[in-house]
Amino acid sequence: MTGRSTPWPGVADEMEHARAGGVVGTDDEAVRKRLERAVEAVDAPDAVFAISRSGRRILHCGGTGPPPPVPRQDLRYEIGSASKAFTGLLLAQLIQRGLLTGGEPAAACLDPARHTDPDPVTLAHLITHTAGLPALPADFYLRALPAWRTNPYGRYPAERVAEAFLRHHPRHRPGTRWHYSNFGVAVLGHAVAAATGTAWEELLGAHVLRPLGLSGTALAAEDPKTDAVGYGKDGRTPTLPFDAGGFQAAGAVRATPHDLLTFLEAHLDPAGSPLADALRAVRTPVLRRGLDRRHVHTMAWFRHPTNGGPMYFHSGATLGQQAFLGFRPDTGTALAAVCTRRFRARDAFVATAYALLAEASVE
Repeated sequence: MTGRSTPWPGVADEMEHARAGGVVGTDDEAVRKRLERAVEAVDAPDAVFAISRSGRRILHCGGTGPPPPVPRQDLRYEIGSASKAFTGLLLAQLIQRGLLTGGEPAAACLDPARHTDPDPVTLAHLITHTAGLPALPADFYLRALPAWRTNPYGRYPAERVAEAFLRHHPRHRPGTRWHYSNFGVAVLGHAVAAATGTAWEELLGAHVLRPLGLSGTALAAEDPKTDAVGYGKDGRTPTLPFDAGGFQAAGAVRATPHDLLTFLEAHLDPAGSPLADALRAVRTPVLRRGLDRRHVHTMAWFRHPTNGGPMYFHSGATLGQQAFLGFRPDTGTALAAVCTRRFRARDAFVATAYALLAEASVE
């Protein structure tokens, strides 16, 4: 296994200067060692674990595969369901700007002529997984089956997502039960695009990516030289670039580790950001899954308690890649982790990343 610890450009000079002055120290080295162990535990062709503490970044890259032509920390990785953190922030920003309220009935957004139900599914229900929708549309599996191992979501386009939602009759009154739903967040994306008259990709770019300076983030593969290649469960069989089909809002984001840290750092320190109010809003708990669960949810994140305060996180996976994003305001720590191997039984990736962030400190 090969590995390399890489401080963020600009930090490298600062660290070298500090070493010369004899003041760098054990803290950085301890973080490096933990990141090295994390990469080794993942057992994937490519893996990057990146930590920011109070604005100071350290990355460690490695993997079981040969080094790609582009340094691993410069590749764009598929983050799957962690895309929902971007979607939640976008919705919060649109609400803060007065373009939406969150209480809009999703069906009315998609079909203005449609009669509104007495208890409609709203945009807020969709982003909080309380819309009463299943994980995926009922006919998704039948349509996806011919490409189940290669491109299942790509066979289910945007118009099918909207049609399936408008046909669906929730089993429970919206807002009363939590059930994680890619279907629901996908519908949210189409409803928001319809309500604003703007394509989802442009909404995300205009209200989140460009304001935060995330130039290494996109919703589709663009360049085989810079888009990380995913691998199957065996860690050797390459997979095709992920095609989210009509599920863009639920899982289409791909980004560099640098961009992911920038995104997380904005959550740690909203002051001065053009998205400051939205960044604060997505920290606010909106529901608890149940008395026997410690999961608390915001518009964008799972929120768990630690001894020092709450930690916020979201993981995600595609057919050949995995990602974990999280931050802890109490320690000023953000963690972005990615790897290029499909999730498998007893996979160590998410557990390793979660444990690294959940520790009282990373020193």
